[in-house]
Amino acid sequence: MENKITKKQLTLCIVHQHPNVLLGMKKRGFGVGRWNGFGGKVSLGESIEDAARREMREEAGIELKNLDKVGIIEFEFQGNPEILEVHIFRSEGFSGEPMESEEMKPRWFHVDEIPFKDMWPDDIHWMPLFLGRKKFKGKFLFGKSDVILEKELFEVEEM
Repeated sequence: MENKITKKQLTLCIVHQHPNVLLGMKKRGFGVGRWNGFGGKVSLGESIEDAARREMREEAGIELKNLDKVGIIEFEFQGNPEILEVHIFRSEGFSGEPMESEEMKPRWFHVDEIPFKDMWPDDIHWMPLFLGRKKFKGKFLFGKSDVILEKELFEVEEM
């Protein structure tokens, strides 16, 4: 029997107030122990943008003022038929103060001190595009121990 490939939509949002970015240490679940942007699953009947705002509120306790979609990356894990389609957003303005939640511990990083060695291995590839205000699309295939087996990443004019 053939594995049916399914796609799951997810959001990832990074607050970028140059020269700093707000990342969160993942405290539980998928990606635990890694610094990452904030985000997660899109609920039924929810727009991708609304999901990004909700996840930021739940994980960091802040209300986003603006949201700019900058990327879409598909992630596949060898042996898993599910494709994770991650919609990546930048936000520059928010209200409230970033606070730790059950899932994430937020922290500001200077763009020259982003902790890539403690992040997903794909981040070092697309983060320069993000920081350079480019829009991009791509695909990453991960093997055992989250090693990147294949990658495709390119700039696009618009989302």
